Parts: sequence; C-alpha cells; structure tokens
Amino acid sequence: MSVTLLERAGLLKSSIIFSHNIIVQSPLIKKNCWEFLECGREPGGEKSLKSGICPASIDTSSDGLNGGKNGGRICWAISGTFCAKKIQGHFAKRQLSCRSCSFFKKVKEEEGIEHFHLHKCKIQNNTVHRQDIEAGIDAQECF
Repeated sequence: MSVTLLERAGLLKSSIIFSHNIIVQSPLIKKNCWEFLECGREPGGEKSLKSGICPASIDTSSDGLNGGKNGGRICWAISGTFCAKKIQGHFAKRQLSCRSCSFFKKVKEEEGIEHFHLHKCKIQNNTVHRQDIEAGIDAQECF
C-alpha cells in the first residue's frame, strides 16, 4: 500500500473500505475538536460571540500537533477549553475527563502510539522548554 504526500504531512490517513468485494482506499480527513464536537466556538463559529472563542482554536503554538490546526487536535492540553458545559483548567487537573472523551480517543487511535502527542511539549536540543516545566509536564512525558 503506498503512502501519499498528504498522509506523510499528517493531513490525511487512509482507511480501507470493502464494497462489493472491491477494496477501495479512501482518505480520512482529520477533524479538529471544534469540527468533531460541533461546539461553535472557533473564530467565526455560531457560538463564538456569545461564549467566546475557544483557546484551542487560536493556539498557534500547537499548530500541526496530531495533525491539527492550531490546538484543534490537542485541546486537552490547552487551558481554558470549554467542555462539559464549563471552562476547564489545565490537563493535570482534568485528565480523567479528557481521557474518557470520545474526541481524545479518536485522535489517539488515528495518530497511533508512535505519533500521538499527549502534551504540548516544545523540545529543542533535547531540552524541554520552560513553559512545559511551569505547566508541570515532566520531561519524560514529552518523548
């Protein structure tokens, strides 16, 4: 099975569809949290004026992690996201609810163990950045 350039870039993942004994390779577009959960809190979303813009949708430091736009596929690691009808704290305080979330499970499955990012770690020269240390992220969790 060949891998397309988009798959390598993390934008698409293949799925195999069996139809009338024919195997068809179909691209699976990776959704961001606001698309999957339909919260409407992304910029220009139907609830963004009333409820505010979700920090995950504008967190450019997370862009590309788990193949998402901004923090759209690592929302559990971003403080101030709106889940279960209330604003959430940081991941250390809410990780049990995040790990049971259907979107979290979907991203983890789509990315696979080798490519899944649990935390927003910025690593350069084998050094974890200060923002990760201050957020209580252990360096071992970043690798």
